[in-house]
Amino acid sequence: MEALPGPKLSRGEFGLLLLALLARREMYGYELVSQLRALTDGAIDLPEGTVYPALRRLERDGLIGGRWVDIGAGPRRRYYALTPKGQTALVAGRHEWRRFRTAADTLLGS
Repeated sequence: MEALPGPKLSRGEFGLLLLALLARREMYGYELVSQLRALTDGAIDLPEGTVYPALRRLERDGLIGGRWVDIGAGPRRRYYALTPKGQTALVAGRHEWRRFRTAADTLLGS
């Protein structure tokens, strides 16, 4: 029997994780990738190429706001922060995630 693939993140779940990180503090793209890796012991290790389109989508949807910051000798960085709409979406997303996790734990045995 072939092994089943492990869990994969959908776009919505991935966006929810970014919102959760930005609820902690303002961050720039690569910092978000690094925090995802560090806080999940590498279980969530997303390529930068998937993070930036997600950040643009969240910003376009009004869930986060971005601002450019000059870093001095290095290239400028775009820092992102939650908007009030993003905070509301995070609260709703956490609720839905907990519902899903409870249902999955019931089926899989926790």
